[in-house]
Amino acid sequence: MKRRLRASGDVARACSIADLRAMAQCRLPSFVFEYLEGGAEDEVTLRRNRAVFEDLAFVPTTLVKAGAVDTTRTIFDQPAKLPLMIAPMGFCGLFSHRGDVSLARAASAAGIPFIQSTVSNASIEDIAAVPGLRHWMQLYVFRSRPFMERLVARALAANCEALVITTDASVFGNREWDRRNYRRATEPTFRNKVDVLLHPRWMRDVVLRGIPAFQNLLEVLPPDQQTLAASATWSRREVDPDLDWERVSWLRSLWPRKLVLKGLLAPVDVKQALGIGVDGVVLSNHGGRQLDGAISPMTVLPEIASRFGGDMTILIDSGFRRGTDIVKAIALGADGVLLGRPVLYGLAAGGEAGVRKAIDTLGEEFARALALLGRPSIAQLDPTCLYRADANRMAQYEKAERLV
Repeated sequence: MKRRLRASGDVARACSIADLRAMAQCRLPSFVFEYLEGGAEDEVTLRRNRAVFEDLAFVPTTLVKAGAVDTTRTIFDQPAKLPLMIAPMGFCGLFSHRGDVSLARAASAAGIPFIQSTVSNASIEDIAAVPGLRHWMQLYVFRSRPFMERLVARALAANCEALVITTDASVFGNREWDRRNYRRATEPTFRNKVDVLLHPRWMRDVVLRGIPAFQNLLEVLPPDQQTLAASATWSRREVDPDLDWERVSWLRSLWPRKLVLKGLLAPVDVKQALGIGVDGVVLSNHGGRQLDGAISPMTVLPEIASRFGGDMTILIDSGFRRGTDIVKAIALGADGVLLGRPVLYGLAAGGEAGVRKAIDTLGEEFARALALLGRPSIAQLDPTCLYRADANRMAQYEKAERLV
C-alpha cells in the first residue's frame, strides 16, 4: 500500500512537519505554495540544505537516566523553553489572515522569540502589542538613511529586544519559478488566477479579507500608492545594493541593544562582525533563496562556533525540518535555530493553531532525540555525539569551506 501523508484540514492530526507541509499544499493555490517552497535558480542550495543533515549520524549512549529532559536555552541573557525562534519572513499575510500576528502569538505561547520582518504585513507596533512576546526586529537596509533612522527609533520605542540586519539580500536572488507564476509585479498568470478559484478556503481567509501592504513602509509611500503592489515594488527598488561594513557600523551606533547580523557564512565576516561590536550572527544562505550553489550553514558551523562561540551568540537557519536537525546544530556549537518554512507550513495549514503545532512537534522531537541520544540536557550536547556518515560527501563540503 502506498504511504500517504496527512492532508486533511485538521492540524491537530499532523504527526510531522511533512504532514503540515502536505496540508499547506492542499490549502494554498499553486503560485502561493511555490512562493513558500521554492529557491533560487536550479535550487542546488535548497537541496544541499537538507542533504547535509543526512550526512551527520548520531552516536547514542545508553543506560543514562533520561526521565527528565531539559530543553531550555539562555539566549541573550533570557531563558527560552526551546533553542528556537521564528525567523523573519515577509508577506506572511499571503498564507493566512493576520499571519504575522499568528506567528507572534504562537511564539509567545511557546516561550521563544519572534523576529519580525521589515516587510511583514503587520506594523512594528501591532506585533509589540502581543502579550509576553520576546520581540526582535529584522531590517532590510534601504537607501534612505532618514527612513532607516525612523525604523530603528520605532523598534526602540516598541521595546524590541534585538535588531537583526539581513546582509545577504541587498541584491535579490533569481527565483525563476516565482517569475513564471506572474504576468507582472504581483499579478498572477491567468492559469494561476483560475487555480485560486479551486481553493475557496484560502480565498475566504486571505483574498476576501484583503492582504495588507507592508505596513512598516507606508510612511515613505504617497497616500495614493499605499497598496501591496506599490509597497512591494518600492522595497525592491530601494533596498541598498551598496550595504557594507560602514553602514552596519552606523546602525550599530543607533542601536543600544543586542545587534545581530543575518546571512553570514564566511568566517572572515564573522570576525569582522565581532570587531565592530555585533552581539550575534545568523549563519544562513537565506533558505536557498538567494545565491544558488552556496554552502549549507551547517558546513561552516563547527569552525565558526569553535573560533567565536565564546564571544558572541551563534544562530543558524536553512533546511531545518526535524527536531533531530536541531540537535545536530546545537551539538556542533549553535546557540539556537531560526525556523522559517516549518512554521509557515503550519500557518498555511491552520493559522495560529498550525504554527503552535509546528513548534510543539519540533519541540517534542527535540526532547525525544535528547533522551534517545543519552544526552538529556542541552548542556551535554557536543560533537562527540555525531559521526560523519558519508565521508566522501562531507569531504566535498570541507573543501568548499576551505575556499571561503
